[in-house]
Amino acid sequence: MFAYNRSIGERSFDWLNALLMIGLCVVTLYPFYNIVITSFNDPTDAARGGITLWPRQFSIDNYKMVFQDEGIIRAFIVTIARTVIGTATAVLFTAAFAYGVSKNELMGRKAFLLMAIFTMYFSGGIIPYYLLVAKYLHLKGSFLAYIIPNLFNVFNAIIMLTFFKGLPKEIEESAKIDGANELRIFWQLVLPVSKPVLATVALYNAVFHWNSWYDAMLFGSEKLVTLQQILMQIISSNSNVSLAASNLGLGSVTAASLKLATMVITTVPIVLTYPFVQKYFVQGVMIGSVKG
Repeated sequence: MFAYNRSIGERSFDWLNALLMIGLCVVTLYPFYNIVITSFNDPTDAARGGITLWPRQFSIDNYKMVFQDEGIIRAFIVTIARTVIGTATAVLFTAAFAYGVSKNELMGRKAFLLMAIFTMYFSGGIIPYYLLVAKYLHLKGSFLAYIIPNLFNVFNAIIMLTFFKGLPKEIEESAKIDGANELRIFWQLVLPVSKPVLATVALYNAVFHWNSWYDAMLFGSEKLVTLQQILMQIISSNSNVSLAASNLGLGSVTAASLKLATMVITTVPIVLTYPFVQKYFVQGVMIGSVKG
């Protein structure tokens, strides 16, 4: 990049680009870094401000309060279960649809695609959606309210559809000669070679389920509260924080410091999953959305 045989102008341009990218990274990452270090600072001292590079008075009182709250622990378990189950079922369901409509010989293929694409641009609205899930599907207060309505996403289906259409036809033809049916081909041949697009769609779904709180507010119950819903409640209501902290012997905890600790806890797990799918992510997006 910085070869010495290049002109001064070209090298200056490269250095300018590098400095610009470093500056963008700092501007993008520093706010989250500041949240992390402030959450590990003594809450009373943090109220003074001026924390920039590291905690001024290290303390884990904020996290003690978070993890001593049974409601937050239960919400953490519900969120993990929702993310794992919701992601797995959504990826499998979407892949099955995409694989089916990728076959030109499928009867009614265009009608299925048109119905799916129609929902990308038009929806019934919040009230019909609520009535469908709560009244007609009877899912209000059920864990399935987080799973069933989110089994299918048209955008993800289009990515998978394009990917499946690009797979070599010889794979399926050889399997059919050996007597394999479509279900066996899909399960044992297509899915194993589709790791890039599966990882991409899985990441999309995992982020959605982990960050979702609105459907939990509409259809959840006290036992099905999610982490993001807890965070929204903490942000919108500060009245009980001081009392709860004093009851736990953590009198220095404030509403602001508790918000920061909860934000870190709700953000870090989903951020840590990205490195595990990074090697598939770019490949899956490019193959699934550019080809065709």
